[in-house]
Amino acid sequence: MMSDQTVTEIVVASPNHTTLEQAVVAANLAATLNGDGPFTVFAPTDTAFAALPASLRTAAMNDTDLLSSVLTYHAVSGRVTAADLMAQIAAGGGTANLTTVNGATLRATMQGNFVRLTGANGSSAFVETADIGASNGVIHSINGVLLPPM
Repeated sequence: MMSDQTVTEIVVASPNHTTLEQAVVAANLAATLNGDGPFTVFAPTDTAFAALPASLRTAAMNDTDLLSSVLTYHAVSGRVTAADLMAQIAAGGGTANLTTVNGATLRATMQGNFVRLTGANGSSAFVETADIGASNGVIHSINGVLLPPM
């Protein structure tokens, strides 16, 4: 379902994405995610951020460039619904490669009935809640933080 709210506004309103909200603000990406888009954002939950090693969380929150790289690794241009993603995975023989806003690639596969995203260095996450519609894109809530090539 489409919302009148932008991607940023939905993240801000979500009780499960407060760390993501803080990170988006710290990385100066709020204005970008309020823009026209459309964007598809794979949004790590607070639990996903909490599972990161404390040293990595601290480093990212204190390094705007690193934080921006991690966050833009969770976004792709265009509105990609769960059905679109599953169709791309099927058409790709079981794998879809998604080019992220930061220019790197995320790999999407199916594991049972769930979409699994795999980033560089083996980081991975499953889509927990799909197709959260925004006025300028779509959000998929994920249970892990995907790490870009470093």
